[in-house]
Amino acid sequence: MKNLKINIVAILLLAVSFTNAQNKEKMNHGDMKMDHSKMKMQDAKAEAILTAYFNLKDALVADDESKAKELGASLEKSLSNFDVSKYTDAQKLELKDIIIDAKEHAEHISKSPIAHQREHFKVLSKDIIDMVAITSASNKLYEQYCPMYEKGSAWLSMNKEVRNPYYGSKMLKCGKVQREIN
Repeated sequence: MKNLKINIVAILLLAVSFTNAQNKEKMNHGDMKMDHSKMKMQDAKAEAILTAYFNLKDALVADDESKAKELGASLEKSLSNFDVSKYTDAQKLELKDIIIDAKEHAEHISKSPIAHQREHFKVLSKDIIDMVAITSASNKLYEQYCPMYEKGSAWLSMNKEVRNPYYGSKMLKCGKVQREIN
């Protein structure tokens, strides 16, 4: 009888261990799936913001003040359409702060001469870099850095080749790739 009890307890412990191991494996597999799907499914509205940002950057690289004004307004609209509801509460708070600040700078860019546009683009770039850290991006991005503009300024690019939005044609290739963002 004692052996039967020990055998039943051993079988129950094995069954519980096996069930726990299966559940743990399912959880790990589910977590991997969730992370993988997050990597593949990007936020379309965040991508629209990045597209507007890159177009604005290109206008500044080309020294095109009027195009930069137009694209600043476009970026402001994209930022207004951004939906933070699918993010965590902490991310929502941070994204809301980023968006408020970025909208203000995009608005200034839409109404300013090119020198002032570039000043606002510096802070706007910091906001967009912070946003990408939360939302991620579907393409590889390059954080580039110019040590000369206002004691050092960063921006994002989809291309590894440096095209400086702070100096445009005056110092087109001034800068370096600081890091790659995947």
